[in-house]
Amino acid sequence: MSLKTFMSALMLALAVCAGGAALAAAPPGAADRVVPSTGMHSAVIPLTAAQRLARLAPAVDPQVLSLALAAVQCAQTSGVGMAARRLAVIDYSMPSLQRRLWVFDLRSHELLYREWVAHGSGSGGNLPTHFSNEDGSHASSVGLFVTGSTYMGRNGYSLRMDGLEPGFNDAAMDRAIVMHGADYVNAKADQAMGRLGRSWGCPALRSAVARPIIDVMKDGQFVFAYYPEQAWLARSALLHCPAAQLASAAERSRH
Repeated sequence: MSLKTFMSALMLALAVCAGGAALAAAPPGAADRVVPSTGMHSAVIPLTAAQRLARLAPAVDPQVLSLALAAVQCAQTSGVGMAARRLAVIDYSMPSLQRRLWVFDLRSHELLYREWVAHGSGSGGNLPTHFSNEDGSHASSVGLFVTGSTYMGRNGYSLRMDGLEPGFNDAAMDRAIVMHGADYVNAKADQAMGRLGRSWGCPALRSAVARPIIDVMKDGQFVFAYYPEQAWLARSALLHCPAAQLASAAERSRH
């Protein structure tokens, strides 16, 4: 689905939800299973998913997980990534020398990977502070991506990512922001430098784990890159659609 088609579907979903056809309430027991998709407005992810995933990965900020799942729910309500079963969460508010990428299986509720991930050289040193959607910035981008196909490029086996957030990451394809392995992602060797090596904006992984992670994340899975960037938090369409707000409210009520 092109970004233009996605945004049209998103606007339609917003209009329908605002008119009273919002997501149906989760049935009894929904906290213990994934509700299968039966249409554009089905509850694809249980509203208590963030709480469950947080127990698998206590190092993840539960609020980051809540935002990730809310964005995913909004995207799926608009018809994007309906078959997705995996979600990678990157918390760029953490230093690069910490493992700040988690890969979850949303159907089996398993933590598949927790790994180091590099950010763009234009985003800063060990702790990134700047994010951009601009070509040539060499900075990472925030927001929700849906993955595409794999290919062999100058960085080896790589995974295409399509940004779903206009103004924040929708230039990812044009900028060639992809997931790939890199020898400069080596936490032990990079300790002396005080940070991981950096990419040109791509979420780069250790070479040893890049292929298996890419293989579970290819073809229509979700990647959520977080940083407390106020403009994105305030204006992201995926964080503020009715489906996302419903999911977030339900998550908050569980705590």
